[in-house]
Amino acid sequence: MRSSYRGSSGHIFRWISLTLLSIAIIVTMISLVMYSRQRAFYPAGLTIGDVPVEGLNAEETRQRLLQTFSMPVIVELNDSIIRIEPALVGFNLNTEALIAEADRYRLGTSFWPGFWNFLWNINPNKADVPLIYTIDEQNLINYIETEIKTRYDQPASPAEPVPGQTNFSPGNPGKELNSQLAADAIAAAFVEPEDRTVRLTTQAVQPGRPQFNNLAIMIQQIIDLTPFDGTVGVFLQDLRTGEQLQVGYDLNQNISVDPDIAFTASSTIKIPILVSVYNHLGPELNENTRDLVLEMITKSENPASDALMELVGGPLVVSEDMIALGLENTFIAGYFYDGAPLLRQFSTPSNNRTDITTNPDLYNQTTPSDSGQLLTDIYLCASQGGGALVATFPTKFNQTVCSEMLDVLKKDRIGVLLEAGLPEGTPIAHKHGWISGVSGVIQNISDVGIIFTTNGDYVLSIYTYHPVQTVWDSVSIMISDISAVVYNYFTLPQ
Repeated sequence: MRSSYRGSSGHIFRWISLTLLSIAIIVTMISLVMYSRQRAFYPAGLTIGDVPVEGLNAEETRQRLLQTFSMPVIVELNDSIIRIEPALVGFNLNTEALIAEADRYRLGTSFWPGFWNFLWNINPNKADVPLIYTIDEQNLINYIETEIKTRYDQPASPAEPVPGQTNFSPGNPGKELNSQLAADAIAAAFVEPEDRTVRLTTQAVQPGRPQFNNLAIMIQQIIDLTPFDGTVGVFLQDLRTGEQLQVGYDLNQNISVDPDIAFTASSTIKIPILVSVYNHLGPELNENTRDLVLEMITKSENPASDALMELVGGPLVVSEDMIALGLENTFIAGYFYDGAPLLRQFSTPSNNRTDITTNPDLYNQTTPSDSGQLLTDIYLCASQGGGALVATFPTKFNQTVCSEMLDVLKKDRIGVLLEAGLPEGTPIAHKHGWISGVSGVIQNISDVGIIFTTNGDYVLSIYTYHPVQTVWDSVSIMISDISAVVYNYFTLPQ
């Protein structure tokens, strides 16, 4: 009896074991099938560009990404709403590369370790696939400038000349959208899955200067309002931008300045003498030479000028220096003392003009542009260590030497002409000049200088001539008015 019972219980135990094993195999097979199906989809915790793709296959993921990142970006500008379609301005999502990268995460765990985690309900670590995309930035900026700025910018209106005066109206400020900053903000919104709103603001734009060439019109108006029907030559150079402006006027009509008009240089020729002194006696000047330089510039003493020319080798050496600098219309052909012989007769492009003549002195001549260019060269040497002076005479001129020459020219203080058009205390390095004709009356008045302002420095060169008489009062006021209008232009907000 006992033997039969033990055999029966063992048989039952085997059947239970087989049943449990069969169940385990069935459960495992079912789990394998479920896991295999799950591996075809993206795992829990996976996002692409912060867009959840859990449980999606590749095609579903592609559609979700395209749907999310093709939604328009909403731009709020002031009180306006602007919708920008990403594809319209060159935003392209690389879905193929993103799917491939997402598949790397999906298949990153080997099958059996992944199955083990599946059995124990162990979820993979969260991961985010960064967006892969391109943006045509220039296309976006073009869109901003043509579709947004043209509608919503409020351009500033520049200052305007006040008719009959040397002043300018202040102009009106405007508002302007910064294209680059706007493009950066919009581009950042293109890759945001949820917050696709951009809030932009315009920046205040201050009214600027009128066009540089407008100064020529104002200068001509000043000349027209002056009871003077002689010849006027004006040269102006913005020392920051390099822009130049020339005016040639005779009998209240425009005349050509190519080549420029030849004028008697009178005492403005002492700037070339100053340059030659430093070229041949410098860079360090002795005390006696310094004293002569100061007398020549501040007192316009002709004996001091003659003494300095004698030290450098004579007037023709000064002329040779100017030719070397490319100033072919500037020369001095004799000393200043009465009865000084003419050492050479100079023929230049300017004094060979047949359409206009100012009866320039055979002893010394220049043009407004030559004088202005020489001052520009001194300025460039002093401020940057460059320019024609350094290039032509590299062992003689440097910033220290040229700054010293400017300091000398700043000591020429007369209170009229260019100076009279400037506010008190405005720095100016200049040399003035006037000379009488054979009749004993003044026929030539000139002033050339560098004016220093907080908004930019400039060179202004003005020469006048009348065959009968250059009346001092009217012409000196005209020069000061031209100086004033140029100064007012340069000190306008930019």
